Amino acid sequence: MATQPISPALLRLPALCALVGLSKSQIYRLIKAGEFPAAIPLGANSVAWPAEHVHAWIAGKINASIR
Repeated sequence: MATQPISPALLRLPALCALVGLSKSQIYRLIKAGEFPAAIPLGANSVAWPAEHVHAWIAGKINASIR
């Protein structure tokens, strides 16, 4: 049985904060410093983060802590 590809997901800010354990302010500070994936616009007043970019950032943090 073949595995099905995971469809791309977008994370809104409350889910993002819960996933990474950071506050909204800290996330935006990291984005400004170029240390966190940037949001993509969804509409005039809404943004979201591609889940795959966030998961890659988390994996990078974990790998950096192991070294």
